[in-house]
Amino acid sequence: MSIDTFLIYSVIAFLYVLSPGPAVLLAIVNGMRTDMKTVAISCFGNILGLSVLSTASILGLGVLILTSATLFLIVKIAGAIYLMYLGIKFLRNKGILNIDSMEKEVKQKSKKSYFLESFLLAVTNPKPIIFFTAIFPQFLNLHEPIAPQFFIMTGEFLCFSFFGLCSYAFLSKKSKALLSNEKRMYWFNKFTGGLFIFLGIGLLKVKNHAS
Repeated sequence: MSIDTFLIYSVIAFLYVLSPGPAVLLAIVNGMRTDMKTVAISCFGNILGLSVLSTASILGLGVLILTSATLFLIVKIAGAIYLMYLGIKFLRNKGILNIDSMEKEVKQKSKKSYFLESFLLAVTNPKPIIFFTAIFPQFLNLHEPIAPQFFIMTGEFLCFSFFGLCSYAFLSKKSKALLSNEKRMYWFNKFTGGLFIFLGIGLLKVKNHAS
């Protein structure tokens, strides 16, 4: 892979990671309601899910999902249902965002649940599946060993994802004082829940361009 090709891929991967989506939204919410250690665990769950998708793509499983209308539909529906499930959870949440409630929630919800939440969000989202099967392979030089290119490109993407999501969470944590009263938190939960449901509905409209 030439340096020019790698730089183009880096820009595309960076913009993809920073673009608004379910993972970014979840990172922002977690940054407001929990500590950075838990946020890091949640972000690690996300990149682990992405690594599963990237590995699947290089093994040809991602192409199978894209070329099979039935499999793609199953993945798409599962992802949409999970997004809408998260949205309903926020709509039903009447908590107030303050230090006491934040610490209480961290104790009530295990770090494992934060990890699994992000992991499931990553592996059920067709967007990264399309990225790793339709965009990622285009930057591989088939005349050179594939494995080193795969690990370098995937490693860079996962680093972008981890630090990008942590940055979103950190910035949201700094602004959590804006939501420290009941009325603001009420509307925050309604907006966040509605946005997750909107993303879920939008996911159902994603078309399989490979079929």
